[in-house]
Amino acid sequence: MTIKKPPNYWKDGKNFLSKKDKVLKKIIGKFDGFLKTRKDPFFSLCRSIVGQQISVKAADAVWMKFEKKIGIINPGNVLKVSKQTLRGCGFSRQKIDYLRVLSKAFLDGDLNLKYLNKLSDEEAIKYLIRLKGIGRWTAQMFLIFNLRRKDIFPEKDIGLLKAICKQYKKKYPLSETQIGLFKRKWSPYSTIATWYMWRSIDPVPVEY
Repeated sequence: MTIKKPPNYWKDGKNFLSKKDKVLKKIIGKFDGFLKTRKDPFFSLCRSIVGQQISVKAADAVWMKFEKKIGIINPGNVLKVSKQTLRGCGFSRQKIDYLRVLSKAFLDGDLNLKYLNKLSDEEAIKYLIRLKGIGRWTAQMFLIFNLRRKDIFPEKDIGLLKAICKQYKKKYPLSETQIGLFKRKWSPYSTIATWYMWRSIDPVPVEY
C-alpha cells in the first residue's frame, strides 16, 4: 500500500531549497507531488535491483513482466519461480542470483529491518551492502524510497547527474568537486533536491 502523505520534512525542505537555489526554486514551482513509498522493503529492494545499470524505461519493462509472472512480490514467490521464467522476464543471470540471495535473506532474518531503522544513513548503507547484489546505489535508493531519509545524495546516479548538467548548464560528467558542491549546497535536504532533479528530466515520478 502506497503512503499518500508527504514526508514530515517535505514542506520545510522545499522552502529551504527554494531560498538557497534559484534554479531548484523554479523546478519546485513547476512540479507537484512528493516522494511516495509503498512501505514494502522487499518490494523496494527488488525494484532497485531491477533498475541497476539500465534505463528507467528498460527497468519498467522488465518489472511489468516480473509482476505479471510473480503476482504478489514477496520472498517466497520469488524463490518458487524458476530461473528460466525470470530470464524470460529480462533478468540477467547475475540479477536472478541477486533476487534469490535477497529473498533468502528476508526469509532467514539475515536482514533485520528494525535494526536498520536505528542506523545512521552511512551505517544503514554499510549494513545493506553486506548482501550480494546490493551496492551503494541500490542501498541509497532504499533509503530514499522506502525509509524516506531526507539527506540522501546518490552521487553515482546517472539520471541525477545528467539532470544537474542540464539544469545548471554543466558539462557531463561532473567532477568529484562539482558533485561535492551540490551535495553540500542541498544538505540537509538532498533527497528532495534529487527527487526534483529526476522530475525535471522525467515528468513521471520515479518509484521504488
